[in-house]
Amino acid sequence: MELQYYGANCLRISTKNAVLVVDDNLDKLGLKSITKPTDISLHTRKGIPAHASHFTADIPGEYEISDVSIHGVAARALQDSEGAMTATIYSISTAELKVAVIGHIFPELSEDQLEQIGLVDAVIVPVGGNGYTLDGLGALQVIKKIEPKLIIPTHYADKAIKYPVPQLELTEALKGLAMQPSETTDKLKLKAGELSDTAHLVVLQRQ
Repeated sequence: MELQYYGANCLRISTKNAVLVVDDNLDKLGLKSITKPTDISLHTRKGIPAHASHFTADIPGEYEISDVSIHGVAARALQDSEGAMTATIYSISTAELKVAVIGHIFPELSEDQLEQIGLVDAVIVPVGGNGYTLDGLGALQVIKKIEPKLIIPTHYADKAIKYPVPQLELTEALKGLAMQPSETTDKLKLKAGELSDTAHLVVLQRQ
């Protein structure tokens, strides 16, 4: 499995038989969309542009596509003042690895949600805060519940991105997480058996 970061909450996750693109709203933020017609497109919330893709999921459910199992778990959206379950957490599983993608949610996860997410190797979590998404403390709360081996932060301040709400600088957000990066890289390749048992944080540089 290979991960690349494109800014905001957008990542490309490549497996042996599929390419998944998460939260490609880049064209609304001053950048260019990366979704291709052959990609699987996942949206953790409503309002993300519908780009041409092989398959799109934006609601909870279970999907099996190109040897990838995707489980969308309903969650309370942080931006919804009424507390509606309009956000979706995705767990993405291949034969060897499992990754959880956290969107703009409240950090309180129920036992039922945690059971649906299950044991994961890595978690992708926003940290920019300011009422728009999780901040470092909220992300830490989620991480402690899910207990991944690897943490990848997203949705922090970037001068190239026109966020609707200013986001925290990554260095500031990481203070809440109480973690320092063990690695900063352009592209992350994950292999089964190569992740340490001690949780560590990797920063993906925007492509």
